[in-house]
Amino acid sequence: MKITEKLIKIENHKDMINILGHHDKLLKLIEEQFDSDIMVRGNQIKIKGSAEEVETVATVFQELIKLIEAGREINAANIGKTIDLVKEDVYPSELTKEAIVVHQGKAIAPQTKGQKKYLEEISKNTVTFSIGPAGTGKTYLAMAWAVRALKLKIISRVILTRPAVEAGEKLGFLPGTLYEKVDPYLRPLYDALYDMMEVEKFQAYLERGTIEVAPLAYMRGRTLNNALIILDEAQNTSPEQMKMFLTRLGFGSKMIITGDVTQVDLPSSGGSGLIKVQNILVGVKGISFVHLGAKDVVRHKLVQNIVEAYKEYES
Repeated sequence: MKITEKLIKIENHKDMINILGHHDKLLKLIEEQFDSDIMVRGNQIKIKGSAEEVETVATVFQELIKLIEAGREINAANIGKTIDLVKEDVYPSELTKEAIVVHQGKAIAPQTKGQKKYLEEISKNTVTFSIGPAGTGKTYLAMAWAVRALKLKIISRVILTRPAVEAGEKLGFLPGTLYEKVDPYLRPLYDALYDMMEVEKFQAYLERGTIEVAPLAYMRGRTLNNALIILDEAQNTSPEQMKMFLTRLGFGSKMIITGDVTQVDLPSSGGSGLIKVQNILVGVKGISFVHLGAKDVVRHKLVQNIVEAYKEYES
């Protein structure tokens, strides 16, 4: 085996600190994934090992530098994702080149091939289903696309909805008014939006009706024109609710439906509308189904391992 060396210079001291992490915590994560020796002196990183692996490690560092320059935060999750992608000859900086939304210096962009395809399908189709496990960015990226579409005036309003269903709980047993009862179910949607726009602007949008957040039951009887309608946690819709929701589509509107078919909290008798709709609408023009998997998980590396372990167990 031929041993080779490569030197990478990082001129910006702050970039070096971001890549290495506090007490070299992030550097250690990279070292754990490779057999090559990685030595840091000043603003230089020296990599020594087999020729092929040295090139891979060097590419990882170069991609991390590009991600930092693009405004991306470097943490344990995207270090692991960057390594996985580079090993597959995919370059994260290419995936994230065009941010959907930039808020307070933070760029929101696809981080995997699956996520990039998801966003492309939203742009191309009237109705897009995104199906996959927790942490794959189904809801978050849909929200980012919604914020971008509002800014570019692609649509005039955004309607966010989800079924008020959780394991073992019924709304009637919760205290407060209807909106106080459904607030915990809609909170993840609010949290995503707070991450992408100023609180004052979000509140103004809510007051004007530019952004509407409502339980799925409130969709019945409406025709929704010139809007982006996002249905979250769609695995918890019944087949009847799914049909009701899809038939709300009006002129100039788009729909994004997200869900995880492995986390259905409905009684088993009725079945999940998200599971059944895949067979009903397959091949219909203007409707796309995007399936995200463990490789698209962008949370802690362990989440990806958990998703894969459950998938293997259930199969």
